[in-house]
Amino acid sequence: MKNEKDSMKPVAWLWLFVATMLTMGALCPSQTLAQVPARFYWKTLSDANAVPLILNYVSGNTNPFNPANTPTPGANIDAILGLPGYARTFSLFDRAAMAAILLPMGRVSGELTVAGRTFKQTAVGFGDPMFEFDINVIGPKAQKNIPDLLRYEPGFSVDLLADLAVPIGNYDSKQALNLGQNRWYGRLGAPVVWQLGPWVPGRRTTLEFLPAVWFFGTNDDYVGQTLKTDPKFQLDGHLTRDFTENFWGSLDAVWYYGGKSSINGVSGKNLNNVGIGLTLGYKINDNLNLTMGYKSTIHDNGSGDIRMGSFMFSLVYGWHSLIEGMHRLKEGEK
Repeated sequence: MKNEKDSMKPVAWLWLFVATMLTMGALCPSQTLAQVPARFYWKTLSDANAVPLILNYVSGNTNPFNPANTPTPGANIDAILGLPGYARTFSLFDRAAMAAILLPMGRVSGELTVAGRTFKQTAVGFGDPMFEFDINVIGPKAQKNIPDLLRYEPGFSVDLLADLAVPIGNYDSKQALNLGQNRWYGRLGAPVVWQLGPWVPGRRTTLEFLPAVWFFGTNDDYVGQTLKTDPKFQLDGHLTRDFTENFWGSLDAVWYYGGKSSINGVSGKNLNNVGIGLTLGYKINDNLNLTMGYKSTIHDNGSGDIRMGSFMFSLVYGWHSLIEGMHRLKEGEK
């Protein structure tokens, strides 16, 4: 029996390693519609799955269900966002790829003035579902088996991604605050993961960037007006570090630029705002990962500045047929 137990140790170690990469890797969905968390674009085994439960509390002068982040001077808006979704990794042309869907839901309320009219409103329901496709173009090839996983180090990797939101969320043209936006919108970006130092659990450090451009269609029935928004550039940055094999943290920053909106041809101002934050992540078990974070804009006292603070809590359940098989094998050892 002793020899059998000793022979099972490598299997148990591999099982733990795979599970850790699954729950702490690229299967952590977005914290808000316009903000991407640290370690989102880490790569793991192909054909892995994840289902998140994400809650965000957001307050400020902009509707957090609208990724244009259009500020309304003097507005006070509070929102609770729930973001259930599904993500799956796969290989495409021997490169790591991921497809995901998020369905925003929740409640937004506040008082704001639009086109000379003041609204004090509350909206509850579903937002616009968002689809994402991501594929790696520079970096290691897709991880299709255990040897691939054990050899994996991101080094310097670059992805291409595309997001598209479908305008079918709850929308009332008489309200200035809505969960749905009554227009198509999406994003094109290039996530970058830069490994710093050794790739050893408990010692991993990364510098991550996501430059992206958001594009917005026209809402021709925004409280009886026509709303147009110019493209918005957004740059997310994260410096992440393992504290232990199961516990990690990240210093986060984001820069918004552009995205000038106009109502019936009357233009607002271009965004030029910065936000900073902190994220902490913990692997509860081999399938469940907990993440908490806080972000806030800074130097946001100007009339055209975004003023927004958000607290995020997420649980992500991930699984893979290989992991579950190794789990059964480990249970059989007992």
